Amino acid sequence: MYAYESVDTPDGPFIVVERDDGVVVAAGWSADPEAVAERAGIEPGAALPDSLASADAVRAWYAGAPLALDGVAVEQSGTVFQSAVWHALRQIPAGQVRRYGEVATELGSPGASRAVGAACGRNAVALFVPCHRVVGASGKLTGFAWGVDVKRSLLEREDVATAL
Repeated sequence: MYAYESVDTPDGPFIVVERDDGVVVAAGWSADPEAVAERAGIEPGAALPDSLASADAVRAWYAGAPLALDGVAVEQSGTVFQSAVWHALRQIPAGQVRRYGEVATELGSPGASRAVGAACGRNAVALFVPCHRVVGASGKLTGFAWGVDVKRSLLEREDVATAL
């Protein structure tokens, strides 16, 4: 069983989907909870509206508490490498960025920057696994499933220079 809550944010509606044990399995900027849940392989209609503690953490993050999301349990399915990337992304502190190649090197695969990018693109629990903190080799903002404007806004909120 799954539950979802929509949070109004300056970047638009943000949907959080949790399992019945409180673990976040999907999240993203959309007004459509089924579209967000589908990114995690959840069937249409399987998530019902409810109040979620993880949604409160999102509100706190947007209110200026950069560590509010750190203790929220998340889970998503992927390859061993994708899981390692997602774990590494959660280690990037708010206000800092890494390049795709830096993440790949940290994982012992210096030639895997594109695979890191693919894992970021497949991240179903946006914001909780902060793929917005990963930028291109030149430092420029690159693709983001929820739009580069949202990525820029998130980084500005974390006081990262937007001239990246």
